[in-house]
Amino acid sequence: MTPSSAQTPGPTPRPTDPPTLPADPVEQAKAALAGHLGVDQSQVTVVSSDEVTWRDGSLGCPEPGMFYTQALIPGTRTILEVAGKQYHYHSGGNRAPFLCENPQPPVGG
Repeated sequence: MTPSSAQTPGPTPRPTDPPTLPADPVEQAKAALAGHLGVDQSQVTVVSSDEVTWRDGSLGCPEPGMFYTQALIPGTRTILEVAGKQYHYHSGGNRAPFLCENPQPPVGG
């Protein structure tokens, strides 16, 4: 008799872990904008990034018809630029930086 040519199956492949985001909110915003625009991160310039206090849970980006927590929220405001156009990214609480199309100023400016 000859040995069987059947092979025993190896370990089951694990699903790919989701990519981890950088801990720095500026780097998170740059990665998000580059992905949104389909450009390399090297094309994204940081105009400014500040720790701010948002007036409420909208994090300076209220949407019509929505209700928000009425409390001061610490967070960040990052302004990025690609090809001469500026993009505002806001974060705060447990929310990662997100693109804000209609940015409002934080407390104090």
